[in-house]
Amino acid sequence: MALLGKKEEKTNVPLLGGRREDESVATRPGEVHTLLGKGSEFEGKLTFEGQVRIDGKFSGQIITKDVLVIGDGARVTAEINAGTVIINGTVEGNVRAAQLIELHAPARVKGSLESPALTMDRGVIFEGTTKMENLGKGGGSPPPPGGDKK
Repeated sequence: MALLGKKEEKTNVPLLGGRREDESVATRPGEVHTLLGKGSEFEGKLTFEGQVRIDGKFSGQIITKDVLVIGDGARVTAEINAGTVIINGTVEGNVRAAQLIELHAPARVKGSLESPALTMDRGVIFEGTTKMENLGKGGGSPPPPGGDKK
């Protein structure tokens, strides 16, 4: 089963679990807001707020300031730009995270990783390059030594 999040008009109707639809994302840390389930395949550009978990196949581009979780068994071929990326499945493409990238076994990653913080468990297969710098402010590289001379 695959679900895609959709912004709708806010109401004050309680949803399952006693949560109200108008609660802010920040009040529910760790909760998955959108799921591309096992057996689903999606191609294109994915932008979102909150936490998204991919357990199926995805190819394209993923952009968010929030959390992306790639589950065990997921196959993602994409350029990823996110706040935090947690990888348990297979990813082919470049991953940029403003806060953190976590690689958990049995993850397989092929591409470049850019983030100020990176964790990698034993058993992860990684083929590529890493660059650790603060991407949160400005998102660019620091100026070259000697500054900008005009």
